[in-house]
Amino acid sequence: MDSAADLGLFGPGSVTWKVHEEPILLLGGLRSLYLQALHPRAVAGVAQNSAYRADPWGRLARTSAYVGTVIYGSTAEVERAASRIRRLHARMTATDPRTGDSFRIDEPELLRWVHVAEVESFLTTARRAGLALTDDEVDRYYTEQVRAAELMGLDPATVPATAAEVADYYERMRPQLRMTRDGAETALFLTVPPVPQSWGSVPLRLGLTLGPTRWAYFGVAGTAVALLPPWARKMYGGLGWPTTDVSADLSVRGMRLLMKAALAAAPERYRSAPMRREALHRAGLA
Repeated sequence: MDSAADLGLFGPGSVTWKVHEEPILLLGGLRSLYLQALHPRAVAGVAQNSAYRADPWGRLARTSAYVGTVIYGSTAEVERAASRIRRLHARMTATDPRTGDSFRIDEPELLRWVHVAEVESFLTTARRAGLALTDDEVDRYYTEQVRAAELMGLDPATVPATAAEVADYYERMRPQLRMTRDGAETALFLTVPPVPQSWGSVPLRLGLTLGPTRWAYFGVAGTAVALLPPWARKMYGGLGWPTTDVSADLSVRGMRLLMKAALAAAPERYRSAPMRREALHRAGLA
């Protein structure tokens, strides 16, 4: 295939491109991290191998770059990025804090949990923010994303590929999920991460900061938690009331409208990510 026309894993006719065009998926990514932290081994693996506390914004940028590459990159770019991540994970191990057992970071169970939590969070956030998708498109998104899971070394036959399969998967996983010390510390860090002083915050005790940016982020983090399934919110000590879902929907819809308005007013070069612009150019759509 001519590299100029190489659309990678997906392309302009995919549901994946339709979903990931939404800037509100930044919130979906945060929701997925809260959800991932409820798996004891998954969160222990991150806590014992990641430098996210020392460089949270750098790690976020690297994760976003990888996701963007998988969604919009050429076949060669996707394969290089995935190979690099697989090699990195293959060298990592962690210790289960409860049993003392050592385990590999790239165990299929852990990779599958991270994958499902991520793609379900992206899709759920986009839909609850107002993106119109048919039930068929929802299933197509999950089916398309099996290719992303396969890149991480998962057997595609073991990856939930429809909305019903994702729901069944969560039901099977719930007995294994619980709040641990690693999970609580990760959730706290996600809720009150360090922000640069240049963002207009002032220092407080415990290494935290307070200011307009912090208060705005509190609202974002609170909405991400409110968007979790009721059973997940309860694990965080929240409530599973339907009214919480209603308020979360109103909040995320408002955020989506604000983001779209801000992007519409921005210069053209800031309205979409560089990777998406390059992919559109390869597809002859830009």
